[in-house]
This record gives sequence, C-alpha cells and structure tokens, in this order.
Amino acid sequence: MEQPEPLTPLTVSVVVCAHTMDRWGDIVDGVAALRSQTSPPVETILVVDGNSTLERRAAEAFPDVNVIANRHKSGVSGARNTGVAHAKGEVIAFLDDDARPDVRWIEELLKPYEDPSVVAVGGLALPVWPVDRPSHLVPELDWLVGCTYQGHPTGRSEVRNLFGCNMSVRRDAVELVGGFDENIGRLGHIPLGGDDTEFFIRLRQYSPGSKVVFEPRAVVHHRVTPERTTWAYLRSRSRAEGMSKAAIATMVGAADATSVESDYVTRVLTAGLRRELGRALRGNRAGWRGAGGIVACLSLTGWGYLSGRVRRGIGSVDEDADVRGAG
Repeated sequence: MEQPEPLTPLTVSVVVCAHTMDRWGDIVDGVAALRSQTSPPVETILVVDGNSTLERRAAEAFPDVNVIANRHKSGVSGARNTGVAHAKGEVIAFLDDDARPDVRWIEELLKPYEDPSVVAVGGLALPVWPVDRPSHLVPELDWLVGCTYQGHPTGRSEVRNLFGCNMSVRRDAVELVGGFDENIGRLGHIPLGGDDTEFFIRLRQYSPGSKVVFEPRAVVHHRVTPERTTWAYLRSRSRAEGMSKAAIATMVGAADATSVESDYVTRVLTAGLRRELGRALRGNRAGWRGAGGIVACLSLTGWGYLSGRVRRGIGSVDEDADVRGAG
C-alpha cells in the first residue's frame, strides 16, 4: 500500500520586539536560543522601537538577524506590525525580548497547525524570578508579570487568547484582521496591555470556527525584573489591566472582552484566596501577603475596568462589568 507523503513543515519567522538596552543580556540569550532550535526559523527579525543605539548595537552583534526599526506607531503593537510586514514565513512567532525559548519551542508550536482550522498557537511562559517568588505574587497572579498563571489549562487546549511573549499566528490570519491595533498595548515601561487579547478576539470574530490553541510543551522562560516584584507594580499593572479590558470591551463587546475573566474570578482566584487565608490562619504570615495580593489585584483591576468604561462614555455598565482582568 502506498504510504501518504509526510506534511511539509510550515516555515516560521520569529519576531522579537525590543526597546531598551536594559535587556541586552536577555536579547543575546534569546537570539542564541533561537539559533539552537530543533526546528530553525527561516529568519529572526528584531524590531527596535525608538532606540537607535540599541538598533546599531544589535545590527553589529547579530549579522544573521534582520534588525529593523519600528516603522509604525511607537509601542509593542506597532513593532509587531512592523515585524509582520517584513516576515516571509507562513507562520509568524512572537517572542519578548526578555524571554528565552526552550530548544524545542518552534517544533512544539508547529504541531497543532497540522489541523488546518488552527490559526494561532502559543505556549507556556514560566517566570524567572530575580531571587525568590515574592509572597504577594501568588501563582494565580503570574499573568501580572506576563507568565502563565495557575488555573490556566495544563494540556493542549483551545483558548480565547495567547500570551504575548510566546505566541504564533498564521500569516494569512494576521492579514485577514489587519494586524494588531496600535491604539492599545504596552508603550515602553507603561504597563498597559490587551493588544494581543483584542487581536485574538477580533480574529475569532472575523473567522468563526478558527481555533486558537495553547500548547504547554512550547516553553519560554520569561525574566521578571525586580521592579515587577513590588506592590507598586502590582497596583499599577492591575489598574492598567482593567483599563485595557475596558478599551477592548468598547472595540469588540463586553461579552467577548471578559468571557475568560468571569471563570478566572469565580474559580481560580477564589480557590487561591481560600488557600492563602488557610495558610495565614495556620500561622504562616506569607499567607496574609498572598491573600492581600489577590484582593488588591481583584479590586484595582475592577476599579480600572469600571472607571475605563465610564471614561469612555458608558453611563450604565452592563452585566459583564463585574468581572475582573486576567492576562
């Protein structure tokens, strides 16, 4: 019996967005890890946003990398769109400049694409703490630092959206929706977000039946800087997440913008809060800090969402407004 011919692997372009010399060591490590992939990309594109010094240094240090300046609006969304415009792969994978992929990262990202209805695949983002995990940042809150949180699916699953530091999309899907919205998303160190969430919601709306898949075997290690381990960052990032969700709700509708967050609050955060209070009542002071982190995050994200909705001219908030943000 004649055997079917094996599928031809999809070609992959990797886009890394960078803006600061502070992450030079991470960029060097990330580029080295991309050179060692079991399924090498056809190209690595480093998009530099508003930093000519970084652009020159990267061009000199990485002759095998396509180093380009952001040609769109400043911010991660504009940088991603610049990378997409220059990429030639059938799949475009996005990696943060402070994330290091495992050696099989691209290989694992590609496996779910054997299903033609899969338009995007992302993977696990593990936090790399400066020293130890701070007690107020419990695992359920790891989305605050751009990582996969406890309560997220643990096996290959269809999801609403992927984590921006570890995601890939078919080129034709990006072209279908017109890229990332440059009016939302992180700008330098300002902890706004949501551009990736809005992108995937819009993609599903444009292409009903398409699948966005989380593949936990596609792993990156995402470095957490000391300033992101502080209470001040938790407060600012939580408020920013709520405001970002409010902006997304205006664009794609509140039901889609908060569909995941409702379950996150009622199932994941509630369980985390019970665990931390239990630890505290058994005499572990770290439990009080963990519970405080959950309550502060939930409250401030909710406040950011509600204030963002009101600021955008919505006088009465619909039934989805009481849900809070998760990454």
